[in-house]
Amino acid sequence: MPGIVLIGAQWGDEGKGKATDLIGTKVDYVARFNGGNNAGHTVVVGDESYALHLLPSGIISPTATPVIGNGVVVDPEVLFEEIDGLESRGVDCSRLLVSEGAHIIAPYHRVLDKVTERFLGKHKIGTTGRGIGPAYADKINRVGIRVHDLFNAEHLHDKVEASLHQKNQMLVKLYNRRPIDVNETTDELLRLGERLKPYVANTSLVLNKALDEGKTVLFEGGQATMLDVDHGTYPFVTSSNPTAGGACTGTGVGPTKISRVIGVSKAYVTRVGEGPFPTELFGEDGDWLRAQGHEYGVTTGRPRRCGWFDAVVNRYAAQVNGLTDIVLTKLDVLTGLKEIPLCVAYDVNGERRDDMPTDQAEFAVAKPIYESMPGWSEDISQIHDFNDLPKTCQDYVKRLEELSGCRISVIGTGPQRDHIIQINSLVD
Repeated sequence: MPGIVLIGAQWGDEGKGKATDLIGTKVDYVARFNGGNNAGHTVVVGDESYALHLLPSGIISPTATPVIGNGVVVDPEVLFEEIDGLESRGVDCSRLLVSEGAHIIAPYHRVLDKVTERFLGKHKIGTTGRGIGPAYADKINRVGIRVHDLFNAEHLHDKVEASLHQKNQMLVKLYNRRPIDVNETTDELLRLGERLKPYVANTSLVLNKALDEGKTVLFEGGQATMLDVDHGTYPFVTSSNPTAGGACTGTGVGPTKISRVIGVSKAYVTRVGEGPFPTELFGEDGDWLRAQGHEYGVTTGRPRRCGWFDAVVNRYAAQVNGLTDIVLTKLDVLTGLKEIPLCVAYDVNGERRDDMPTDQAEFAVAKPIYESMPGWSEDISQIHDFNDLPKTCQDYVKRLEELSGCRISVIGTGPQRDHIIQINSLVD
């Protein structure tokens, strides 16, 4: 069985955790390939709700092996907190594998993230302040620290010293902060490395062998398409590639081993942080969606910006990811609306645009062109057959599918694990 990639098709928080958990019961490995603990997934199992940040959602599955790939930036302290929290609730984390080539978020990355964001003022990006951006910057600048560096004291000291040389100059002279001590930082990272060591593996080799043996691997992306550093709403993006191509670079598995790319979309749209958002709602409509959908960040607790479904974004996601299937989540949130607006195109300076503007200045002034569809009032959370949905609900889903240019294979109808309608199998 070849690999399956699962990504967010909007700005994140689409419900990837639930989708990953659904597929994860049928696969052998679940591999996270990008991002850090700025991502958040909520997985609900029965009466239990698990908020995951750095760990792959497959950690909840009793049969799948969870993997953190080389494309992820790892904050060991956060990882251990998450492991301890899950194990205290009876979740076995011993199967976890962490790539020896993944980059480490060091304490100084968090410091730099926070002071830099404050320094930007009105030009801030809206980061979570968890050090993700600075860690990726060090990776690209070739002064990053990788997992395997934590097991050689002399080598690690040299790398920390080289990394902090310029950073301390900036902290002292530009930000009026105290310099960070090289020895203290090295000692702290060595201590964290000791605990991390049992989980460390050559995960590229592990995943490739698994695929060659006919096992199934689910590649799980953090964040989402519109936050991709290359293909998203730059500069209001994350620092990695959460699009489907990132699954290969972030795990060391070749693209010929990927057979399916599944995009997760909400039945509406949300966004956290700064940046343009054409269908964003202000006032009562936005407040209603936020309250109905419980739209607050898993990682940050920040209220999410809410808007109507944006078909332009979904068509773009289908294009850049090569989507084969869509998992549509939170359809139940729209229950009770008499009319549901749906963005089908943009007005950009008086010109209709059916496709995503590549110029971010144009995207920033894009105004949604809506069509309206009748809503429904019936509770859909216990429905498991598409044909049993209210007719207007069926019509809404079919219209989203038509506008997105990709089939909708699964529909989320509520927060529980079994609140789904499966139209097409995601693993075959």
